[in-house]
Amino acid sequence: MMTRTALTRTQDVESFCIPVTPTHRVPDLAEDAREGLLARPRSLPPKYFYDDRGSELFERICATDEYYPTRTEDALLARHGGDIITRTLPDQIIELGSGSSRKTRRLFDACEAAGHVCNYSPFDVCEAALEQAAVELGGQYRWLTITPLLGDYHAGLGNLPESAGTSLYVFLGSTIGNFEPDRAESFMREIVACMAPGDRLLLGADRIKDRAVLQAAYNDARGITAEFNLNVLRVLNRELGANFEIGNFVHDAVFNEEHARIEMYLESRCDQDIYLGTLRRTIRLRRGERILTELSHKFSPLRLQQLLNDCGLDIERHYEPDNRYFSLVLARRRD
Repeated sequence: MMTRTALTRTQDVESFCIPVTPTHRVPDLAEDAREGLLARPRSLPPKYFYDDRGSELFERICATDEYYPTRTEDALLARHGGDIITRTLPDQIIELGSGSSRKTRRLFDACEAAGHVCNYSPFDVCEAALEQAAVELGGQYRWLTITPLLGDYHAGLGNLPESAGTSLYVFLGSTIGNFEPDRAESFMREIVACMAPGDRLLLGADRIKDRAVLQAAYNDARGITAEFNLNVLRVLNRELGANFEIGNFVHDAVFNEEHARIEMYLESRCDQDIYLGTLRRTIRLRRGERILTELSHKFSPLRLQQLLNDCGLDIERHYEPDNRYFSLVLARRRD
């Protein structure tokens, strides 16, 4: 059993993060590039977007007029955080893919308003983000005990430290939409396997809506999403010794109605050869050929309920805005 330590505002930063041992192996960039770029249709997992520059660009995307998911989910948490906390009264909040923990502060505000004290375990692959969030949260909520967990939730949740009392698992940002349907179900089952009786899951999920609204969210007028998408080529150049010419590609994001998902691509503007130095391989791209870089599935209320029910969860509360653009679901493990 992994020993747990709590972070207080007086602790040294070097002791912030507790490593979480993977339960299964996750491919690295070279393996994912070999698997996804050397065969057609070409693809690359979206997790490689988030180097320092990519993370900064994503923060800017969230502030664009077109990108509604972040501000809509944040508004739902602000409006219903009190109800969520009074219903769950968690001893611990565990957030998967916590990032900056910005929206989660709505729950801590609700805890303060209710006079409820709990622990917080942000779980993320980026140590710098965990450390920064821990420092900021420790200063803002001096009552909050923080135990940052360093690891990749794609590598499994079986080695998360055990906690005393009830837990509220938090998975926000409609990140569940980035999984293929079968993988989304298996990941949800991993969460349920960690849950004890009385635990809850708070899940954010984007909804199916007008095509124009969806496509605009991933094709903002200022071109920030395009920069974000193209930046992954710089990651490949830096990490794999590749020679992608950024100007030879264009960003494209389209809504696939059949699969109810946004598909984001990098499209080649010309016939070109790309050398992947680490792999010692050259790929030949034709003009118009695309590399799939992200899927973002959108949900109907029925599909969301089916996913949760199939994984052993019952919806306790379904929070949505007046325009029904987004779902924030509080679910309980079926005992």
